[in-house]
Amino acid sequence: MKRKNQVTVRDVQRAIKDNNIQFVDLKFVDLLGRLLHITLAVEAFDEDIFIKGMGFDGSSVRGFAAIERSDMLIKPDPNTMFIDPFMDEPTLAFFCNIVYPGKREVYSRDTRAVAQRAERFLLSSGIADVAYYGPELEFFLFDSVRFDQNTHEAYYHVENAASFWETGSTQNNLGYKPLRKQAYFASSPVDVYHNLRSKMVKVLHQVGVHAELHHAEVASGGQNEIGIRFGTLVEMADSALKYKYVIKNIAHRYNKTATFMPKPLFEENGTGMHVNMSLWKNGSNLFYEAGQYADLSQEARYYIGGLLKHAPALCALCNPTTNSYRRLVPGYEAPINLVYSQSNRSACIRIPMGADSPKAKRVEYRPPDPSANPNLAFSALLMAGIDGIINKIEPPAPIDEDIYEMGDRLKELQIGHTPGSLEEALEALKKDHDFLLRGGVFSEDLIEEWIKFKEVKEVDYIRLRPHPSEFALYYDI
Repeated sequence: MKRKNQVTVRDVQRAIKDNNIQFVDLKFVDLLGRLLHITLAVEAFDEDIFIKGMGFDGSSVRGFAAIERSDMLIKPDPNTMFIDPFMDEPTLAFFCNIVYPGKREVYSRDTRAVAQRAERFLLSSGIADVAYYGPELEFFLFDSVRFDQNTHEAYYHVENAASFWETGSTQNNLGYKPLRKQAYFASSPVDVYHNLRSKMVKVLHQVGVHAELHHAEVASGGQNEIGIRFGTLVEMADSALKYKYVIKNIAHRYNKTATFMPKPLFEENGTGMHVNMSLWKNGSNLFYEAGQYADLSQEARYYIGGLLKHAPALCALCNPTTNSYRRLVPGYEAPINLVYSQSNRSACIRIPMGADSPKAKRVEYRPPDPSANPNLAFSALLMAGIDGIINKIEPPAPIDEDIYEMGDRLKELQIGHTPGSLEEALEALKKDHDFLLRGGVFSEDLIEEWIKFKEVKEVDYIRLRPHPSEFALYYDI
């Protein structure tokens, strides 16, 4: 897919000169989506790097190559150029792709390349020429955090003076604490993070992320959200990574710590990343058809059908941590029910009805959380939706009532739900991933390594260790 306003090497040269750039920073993500970087002095920056790339050791990166095939190249995308606001010396930054030397073939586990292939596949399919994405990333801010796990102890401890559990504190306590699950849209002085979020918005603008609003979220204890404007798949995957980078660094500068863990607090709402999606062709929104249920077109219903069919497998990529499944449980507005509905937050797919224009019609997929690698999550959602359209998968009838209050009627309707654990989600992905392979968007190699890494490094890591709660339950057995 062609980008608007393509950046040329000459544009890069001009930016270096006009901004007195001293360093060039190359950023990329590992398989799991963690941001990595290497910094070059501007004198060592050769513009041929946009064509030839720069070598690095892929065996030292999570989920990348074995040591016998460790030589890789990092290749910056000039269209992602921005000035990094957190470097003391003027630094020009780029997001990068990963390629093998020799034939310079794209590395199968380069997740940014997966997102680029997803966009190209959509275009080649003839279904649409652009997919728009609008992720909603929530996060927690804490004053401090401590955690450890070893042979003889396991614990975590977070502190937040602006939380409901601090109402009895004797340390500079002025009250104004949000009650449990009652922080949504709180105003100052209860909302102590307003000014900090405003600073985050300003910096997001500086790095090219179109932040539009911010507010306190439901959970007491420091839950927040900054809303960002929608864009194309690859653009929004890059923006989501920038978003997390900015939030973490601004928090750190103001002596706070930010986390995108889905469920850092017990008995409080978890942190989600609802993803709004729509397909467009020749300037028209394919998801809109006036007079139908929620003004949804047939293409939109098929797209929803694909999402619902593949939802268990999607969880392995969209909810990829063991902690994700502390959030995906009944209650807490957890979107576990595999149905769609207008305005209904107990369904895993919601059709927002606040904006009723054809341009605003979209599908909101609610299960994902921000622990996901956005390149993989957004691409998987698109491929599931395309599969629904290609195979004309009709979703179950919409349900416009509180699903949590339906009781036995829910069983009668045979409504499915999201997996109850990462292990279950990975098993679903093993059985159901052909839709991801269509058009070579995902590779078998990437999916196999993803499952292997998650099972060995995360599922087994948790499964083999005693849990602190087990001492409370069983110590005196």
